[in-house]
Amino acid sequence: MGLSFEEVLKRAEANRSEMFQFLRELVAIPSESCQEEQVVQRVGEEMEKVGFERVEIDPMGNILGYIGRGKHLLALDAHLDTVAVGDPELWDFDPFAGYEDEEVIGGRGTSDQKGGMASMVYAGKLIKDLGIEDDFTLIMTGTVQEEDCDGLCWQYIIEEDRIRPEFVVSTEPTSGRIARGQRGRMEIKLATRGISCHGSAPERGENAIFKMAPILEELQGLHTRLQDDPFLGRGSLTVSEIFSRSPSRCAVADGCTISIDRRLTAGESREFAMEQIRELPAVKKAGVEVSLYGYDRPAYTGLVYPTEAYFPSWTVAEDHPACRTMIDAYKHLFQQNPVVDKWTFSTNGVSITGRYNIPCIGFGPGHEDQAHAPNEKTWKEELVRAVAMYSVIPMVYVKCHAKDMEGQRPV
Repeated sequence: MGLSFEEVLKRAEANRSEMFQFLRELVAIPSESCQEEQVVQRVGEEMEKVGFERVEIDPMGNILGYIGRGKHLLALDAHLDTVAVGDPELWDFDPFAGYEDEEVIGGRGTSDQKGGMASMVYAGKLIKDLGIEDDFTLIMTGTVQEEDCDGLCWQYIIEEDRIRPEFVVSTEPTSGRIARGQRGRMEIKLATRGISCHGSAPERGENAIFKMAPILEELQGLHTRLQDDPFLGRGSLTVSEIFSRSPSRCAVADGCTISIDRRLTAGESREFAMEQIRELPAVKKAGVEVSLYGYDRPAYTGLVYPTEAYFPSWTVAEDHPACRTMIDAYKHLFQQNPVVDKWTFSTNGVSITGRYNIPCIGFGPGHEDQAHAPNEKTWKEELVRAVAMYSVIPMVYVKCHAKDMEGQRPV
């Protein structure tokens, strides 16, 4: 390597104050999905400041910063959009003021997922400062619209930007663990139709809400029968929204629609999950339309890149070269074995691995239970450790595992 892993950790520590300030500045910029332009620009400024060789923004608005010019193409990914703050009364501090104490930095996006972005950028600085470029090209992506439609950004990067890394490190929060998979999900819509009439004589019509009632009970029962997987866990199903349509409050409803959040474990495909619902007796009796939601919201650039709301489950085998790279980098840096686990929530890996079979492994500062929560925070020590990890992963991969990647599949 030319220098010790202890030196990498030491130099990562030396940049902590500068990185923390950068993260606080990112948090101060509100950036809900499709409103990421200002935070993308701020990331670009920092990439150029610390010495990235090239910085580009693609037509969707994703920012791509390049380190190195070697033959092995690798990527680190962080999404830059956040969810809304929610009820401000539930926050103990201003979610955009950059709260900081000795241990944590607080604010919307600190764990999910601007902390990962800050660590990535300063890992790029560390690679340049230490001169540990090798036969790799490292792309650091700050992606958009993930909270709205996870994986859409990487559909665009792979299909339209024509970028296909050998493997991708997701910096979604993992509490400093290594994640190698997640359940998938679907956004399903069920609609019943009725016949409206005056509410004083409901027998003259057909109530679409009443037609939905037995379907709701059967969906609740289906949830308890969904299959399990020893690694990813059980599939799940919940009704997340219900809407109705009626000519007035004193009329019988002629339409009722529900939204289903269906989480997919290993072996559960889109067709399988849809057919399970279509075969429910109440669904068949009511002649219900079962369909997938679509997504076609414009990016902040104005680009519309439509897709279905289907996000496959995925895993990467623990003995896969990409996963071994992460484990070895962790062992060398921290002198202990990592915990290898999975995410509970969904990530851009639904496209990277789920759709395109490119291995994606997670390691990120912050904790899952902070995502979308009031008083969101991330831990300073995890940010620094992430800088060290991200700076040595490309080198460990090229020197130890790239030769084993050819012909490998993630699962």
